[in-house]
Amino acid sequence: MPFPAKALILGITLFAATNIDDTFVLLGFFADPKYRAHRVVIGQYLGIATLVAISLLAALIALIIPPAYVGLLGLLPIAIGARKLIDLWGGRDRGEEELERHPASAARGQVLAVAAVTIANGGDNIGVYTPVFAVRSGIETAVIIAVFVLMTALWCAIAHWLVHHRTIGAPIHRYGHLILPPLLIGLGLSVLFESGSFALL
Repeated sequence: MPFPAKALILGITLFAATNIDDTFVLLGFFADPKYRAHRVVIGQYLGIATLVAISLLAALIALIIPPAYVGLLGLLPIAIGARKLIDLWGGRDRGEEELERHPASAARGQVLAVAAVTIANGGDNIGVYTPVFAVRSGIETAVIIAVFVLMTALWCAIAHWLVHHRTIGAPIHRYGHLILPPLLIGLGLSVLFESGSFALL
């Protein structure tokens, strides 16, 4: 059986088209000194895996999830961004305190925060992946998912490299934690607006 090259190209195109905005979110998390790099990577993989699983399930049962309900996930990055903004205004470093008091739960919290933002920002991913998976063979779907695994690593590597770049990294480290809260809030509002979720609130 010939290798499904079209599925390889499709997987690269799909991932790049639906995860461009994730690059900026990853930059913010990698630049935040409270977030360990490996936890950001794990959170990103967990988020992408959840989006793929939902899309596969929707494709299998031929169910298209109403965009307005998917869009309600936009409340997650808004909540995370608001909490970070409150911490900045109050001059507190809640994340660092939590790491010292409860390192295990804080680590899980960091992973889940990254995953939650990735999932909340993935309404378009589900909308695109579901019909693609629905019309592809098992082999083609497996190739596309394998591409997603590799592309997620590439996305994380690029963001991490930019944050630690000799020239670019300094300003990202200096201002990244300040940019992340409004970025998350704006991202959440964008998800709610574009999906029509405001009508449900």
